[in-house]
Amino acid sequence: MPRTRRLAVGAAITAATALLLPGQAHAAGALRISKIWYDSPGSDTGTNASLNGEWVQITNSTGTAVSLKGWTLTDASRHAYTFPAFTLKPGKTVTVKTGRGTNTTTTLYQQRGAYVWNNDKDTATLRRASGTLHHTCAYNSTRYDYKTC
Repeated sequence: MPRTRRLAVGAAITAATALLLPGQAHAAGALRISKIWYDSPGSDTGTNASLNGEWVQITNSTGTAVSLKGWTLTDASRHAYTFPAFTLKPGKTVTVKTGRGTNTTTTLYQQRGAYVWNNDKDTATLRRASGTLHHTCAYNSTRYDYKTC
């Protein structure tokens, strides 16, 4: 087989393989902290509405549901929220709000009476029920009210 044809065949096989077998990260997806809204809108009045104005979103871009029961979400000061029995379905996002409220399939509440996320810098850490680190997202800015992770 001439060299040019071998190169063309090799390139075609490589391209076909890339289309049929997506990269590991794409195929596996991820469960991760996707956004932190750390500075609730308006003045920090301490009302429940203001407390719920700060939140963290966790997105499941995998193809399977993930049980978050016993997982924890913490800040740098170690304020910890432990997830109740909750399953995050594939392709879905859950918002974890700081204040009080009734949990739903899309929103969980930490049931706190004080703010968790600093308005200037902090780190959100998501750990598995076993305690192993799963994902983190840090911010260091007063210029914005949120961080897309």
